[in-house]
Amino acid sequence: MASYAAFLLLVAALFVCCCHAQGGDDGAVAAIYSLGDSITDTGNLAKEAPPGAFETIKHLPYGVTFGRPTGRCSDGLLMIDFLAQDMGLPFLNPYLAKNMSFDHGVNFAVAGATAMDPADLFNRTFSMPFTSNSLKLQLRWFKDFMKSTFATDAEIRKRLQSSLVLVGEIGGNDYNFAFYANKSVSEVEKMIPAVVQTIINATKEVLDMGASRVIVPGNFPIGCLPSYLTAMAAPEPSAYDSTACLKDLNLFAAKHNVQLQRAVAGLQASYPDAAIAYADYFNSFLSLLKGAPALGFDENSTHKACCGAGGRYNYDLRLMCGVEGTAVCADPSAYVSWDGIHMTQAAYKAMSRLIYHGRYLQPQILSFPEEKNGQT
Repeated sequence: MASYAAFLLLVAALFVCCCHAQGGDDGAVAAIYSLGDSITDTGNLAKEAPPGAFETIKHLPYGVTFGRPTGRCSDGLLMIDFLAQDMGLPFLNPYLAKNMSFDHGVNFAVAGATAMDPADLFNRTFSMPFTSNSLKLQLRWFKDFMKSTFATDAEIRKRLQSSLVLVGEIGGNDYNFAFYANKSVSEVEKMIPAVVQTIINATKEVLDMGASRVIVPGNFPIGCLPSYLTAMAAPEPSAYDSTACLKDLNLFAAKHNVQLQRAVAGLQASYPDAAIAYADYFNSFLSLLKGAPALGFDENSTHKACCGAGGRYNYDLRLMCGVEGTAVCADPSAYVSWDGIHMTQAAYKAMSRLIYHGRYLQPQILSFPEEKNGQT
C-alpha cells in the first residue's frame, strides 16, 4: 500500500530532523522520576489492587527470570530498570510501597493507567476494564511527593535540576480500551489529538516544576503485538507488512507518534534551557524485530508470546498468562513477547540499549558512567 510506505517515510524524515534538535546536559543524574503504565510499573498496581484482583502479576510465572514476582508485567526487569542500572542508580521503588527508599527516585507508573482522565474516556462512549489511574493522578502523586519531601519550591527545583523525569510511555491504554470496545481504527484515530495534548500538558507541568531533563516516549508498533495479531487477524496477506505486522494498526501508532514528536519539538522551542527528548519506541521495536536473530531471539518466535495458551501467536484473551491452562516457554530470553502484551526481560534490555545508548533517543540527552570513563 503506497500510502503506508509514504507515511513511514514521513516518520523517518521526522526522526532525522528531530534527532539533532537539542543538546543534553552532561551533569550526573541523581534521581529518576517515572510516570507511565505497565511498560514501566515496578509494583504500583500490585500494591493498589484489592485482594483477589490482578493476582497473576503477583505470582509466578511473572518474575520467573528475576527469581520472584515483583509486580512487574514481565518475566523480569523492565526498560526503566536497565536505565537506572546504567545510570548507576538502584531500581526505582513503586510510589505505593511502604518503608522503601526514594532517595534516588520514585516510580509513579501504574499498569493499566491511561493518559486521559477516566471521565473523559467514559464520555467517549466506552468503558474501561479495570483502572481509574491516569496521568493526572500520577502527576498529583509526583507533586505531593516532592512537596512532602522538600521544604520549598526552590529545593524542589534544585532536586529536579539533577534528575531525569520520564513522562510515559502512556496513552497506549487509552487506545487499547477503545479497540477492546470494538471501535474502528478510524474512530480511535479521533482520540489522538486529545491523548497527545494530555501528555504534553503533563510534561509542561513537570518542566514548570523545574525539571531540566525530560524524556517523552512514543507508542509501540502495536500491529506487531501477539494480542492485536490475534484479536484483529486478517484473512488477506495484504493486511500485513514485511515484518508480518498489521499495517493499519502500525499506521495508527505512527500517526500518534508523529503528532507527539511535533508537540515535543514545540516544547523544546518553548523550554530552551531544558533537555527534552522523544524516545522512539516504534522504530526501536521494529529494529529489534528485524535484527532479532542477531540479538539472540528465536526468529520463529518473534510474534509469539512466551507465556500463553496456544494458537498461532500463543495468545488467548480468555486465558491470559498465569491462569490455569497456560504454559511458559522453556527460554523466555529467546522470545520478544512475554504474555502477548508485554515484553520479556531480554527484549526490554535490548530495547533499552537501542534507545538510551543508541540512536532512538532524539536528541541524546543522557550520558552514562561507563561512557564518562571511556568505556563502551
